[in-house]
Amino acid sequence: MVLVAFSEISFISGPVASTVVIRRYSVLQCPAIGPLIHFSMGEDMKTRTILLTLLLCFVGAAVCFADDPQMGTWKLNEAKSKIGAGSPKLTTVVYEAAGDSVKVTVDGTDGDGKPLHSEWTGKYDGKDYPVTGDPSTDARSYKKVNDNTLAFTNKKGDKVTISGHGVVSADGKTRTVTITGTDSKGKKYTSTAVYDRQ
Repeated sequence: MVLVAFSEISFISGPVASTVVIRRYSVLQCPAIGPLIHFSMGEDMKTRTILLTLLLCFVGAAVCFADDPQMGTWKLNEAKSKIGAGSPKLTTVVYEAAGDSVKVTVDGTDGDGKPLHSEWTGKYDGKDYPVTGDPSTDARSYKKVNDNTLAFTNKKGDKVTISGHGVVSADGKTRTVTITGTDSKGKKYTSTAVYDRQ
């Protein structure tokens, strides 16, 4: 922003009245006052509307995930669990928000006793989303049965390798996962794993 200032000085001297006028022009450079000075009123309202919409989307997603009892870190309670021979043994399972999706990270051992770390990111919409880190699973789908229950299916190619459901207790402190599956040798197994919220 540029401002121009004027000043005028007049002199009257001696017995003869004469006037001398001195004019001085000053150019002042002022810094811009904040980013909104560059917007017209319409652009300013459009920007505010977009920012408010984004904020509401993030708040809405946070509220939805806060109501999901599956969210959090779950540790296997081996004393209360019955892990079948050939079944994977997942010692830690973490459900967390990932944008408008859910990320599930598992650590434990596979059906052959080898260390296992896998990750899945997707939605509870019954569609297959890729799994990374698990050689026996390419994709997994989750579907919400009710507020505390999720049904899930693991696939290798088009073949279902594991199916089951996880149920969070009414008090939200434990999660019981029951699965049926087929091990690497083609034998069927059933397991019930009980997890405690951390």
